[in-house]
Amino acid sequence: MRVSHHLLLCATPSKALCCPDPSIGTASWETLKRLVRDWGLDDPARPNGIVLRNKADCLRICADGPVLLVWPEGCVYGGVSPERVETILRQHVIEGRPIEAWMIKRYSLNKAQPSSVHCPGEAGG
Repeated sequence: MRVSHHLLLCATPSKALCCPDPSIGTASWETLKRLVRDWGLDDPARPNGIVLRNKADCLRICADGPVLLVWPEGCVYGGVSPERVETILRQHVIEGRPIEAWMIKRYSLNKAQPSSVHCPGEAGG
């Protein structure tokens, strides 16, 4: 089975360092689960591959939460809300157009360190 994307949402951290309002994280997680299912993104027959999603306790970002990590691109979105989940799924995952304005970090699959690509809101830029 081919996987097109793996989405990891830091939605309900045990320590509220990144997300001071856990209700937003919970609502974002419920929206992510529902849309992946309702839009058929988890269908094994999907030509582009399935979309996996996981709720994470911590993605070690500790700011701007809830945060959503989208692989394989390595894009980390901050300030994720149910409305942003829908837009990220539609524009980034389905249409292949990452939303630079909402990204707080970008990782490379080929390196252990963040890439040199600058994302808005990222330290040092």
